[in-house]
Amino acid sequence: MSKYSIKNFKLIAAGLAMMGAISSCDVTELTPANLIPDQEAFATAARINSAVLGVYESAQRGFYAGAVQRGYPFGAANVEQGDMRGEDMYNDQLFYEITYVGTYNPNTANNNGMWISLYRMINRANIVLENLDPALANGVLTQAQRDQFRGEMLFLRALAHHELLVHFARPYSDSPSSPGVPYRTFAINDVPKVPEGEAVGRGTVAEGYTQLMADLNEAETLLPTGNALRASKGAAIALKSRVKLHMEDWAGVVAEFDKIKGSYAVTPNPATPFRTATSSDNIFSFVNTEASNAGVNGALASMYGNPNKGARGLVKISPLIWTANFWLKEDTRRALTTQSTAGVYTDKYIDPVTYTDPNVILRFAEVVLNASEANAELGNLDAAVTLLNSVRSRALPASIPAFTAAGLGGKSGVLTAIYQERRIEFLAEGRRWADIHRLAGAGVIPGVPAKATSRSITSIDYYTGAKAIPTDHSIPYTSHLFIWPIPLEEIQTNSTAPIEQNPGY
Repeated sequence: MSKYSIKNFKLIAAGLAMMGAISSCDVTELTPANLIPDQEAFATAARINSAVLGVYESAQRGFYAGAVQRGYPFGAANVEQGDMRGEDMYNDQLFYEITYVGTYNPNTANNNGMWISLYRMINRANIVLENLDPALANGVLTQAQRDQFRGEMLFLRALAHHELLVHFARPYSDSPSSPGVPYRTFAINDVPKVPEGEAVGRGTVAEGYTQLMADLNEAETLLPTGNALRASKGAAIALKSRVKLHMEDWAGVVAEFDKIKGSYAVTPNPATPFRTATSSDNIFSFVNTEASNAGVNGALASMYGNPNKGARGLVKISPLIWTANFWLKEDTRRALTTQSTAGVYTDKYIDPVTYTDPNVILRFAEVVLNASEANAELGNLDAAVTLLNSVRSRALPASIPAFTAAGLGGKSGVLTAIYQERRIEFLAEGRRWADIHRLAGAGVIPGVPAKATSRSITSIDYYTGAKAIPTDHSIPYTSHLFIWPIPLEEIQTNSTAPIEQNPGY
């Protein structure tokens, strides 16, 4: 008889409590204390829904250094790590020093925490997936319930594997045949299954993308429309748009955009997606609540907010992008910031007390700019610029003329403008690393760009031009440091078929 670990079940119980569907008596009746049999954990539709919510919670705040905290892998940590691997957000303290300067190794806690928490999340999703069809056959679930739950788990499994691929593997845009990451499609919920799980090798990057596209294609057919706080058909399509951009499947990116262009819209006010989680721009977000969040050491508002407003202020906007000539002074997205004598902070996240800011994973603005870039690559420059302007011009006064393909100098200029717009629009959302990863692989940029030197930007003077900005920490694409090492623990504890380490580590 397979078992459902109590560690996993604690997340189920939390999910039930959030839904108002369980009492303390219900929890105490579920025994034994250390293992929950599958037939009990998946005995009712309510419990299965709770298991599904448990997977969401394991994504929202998973594993870090032996504790459930810090927002790994998708609560806040993916934003923070994605930003700290790039040049547009700035490390102001020791907290993200290793990621920011690129001195990680196979024992580094941050990248190890991402690896472990992502695979724990994946395994929880696989446990649910393997129990859905038996529940359907036993009359516990309706076909519609089974389909929605399966679609949600496939979406989350694909999202997690893509995060692994962009951090621990070389980009598809360079070499699809390079080593990928283990793509786990079955549950390890009993000791005899451990060797089978360990035997799943890294495969290739292309194989990983093929499987996650298969997951998303099926999820798209199963998921309902709507609901930005749980996976939906639109979320599966938006994630496919992102994945196909990394694959340089330009026609595919445009096709995914066409499917949902009438269902979502970029908000006139750039702040709206961060104040209203169900706005027309929000496609999918992970929720944080006062009772369930990444805590003072991981919540977005705590890490990114202005200390003058009660936040820790460990991450600032870099003066490199603040002073960049392509970010116009009239841009209303500059108002999504707050200043102190030490620098400029993002105001996308505003609750440093109870940490309830959601982590926005997929926005329609991203799908639009994906389609803009894909159209430019296909030579459809007017279509590309129209899409680009739909994001850019809504943040500028009418006195600022819209871009034209001719004015930008043709394809190269259009693409440069799109890349720059992505840096502005997704500032402090963790998307910068994913763009560096794919664009460096494609030869568009030489690697991780130079950053403002860590812990040197101590005054607002670096943002006004009164002081020169010191730079450091660039990483060439050819360096082994461009991608993270496989955690040493993963290699050493795999007694069946240890996977290979990334070269250079």
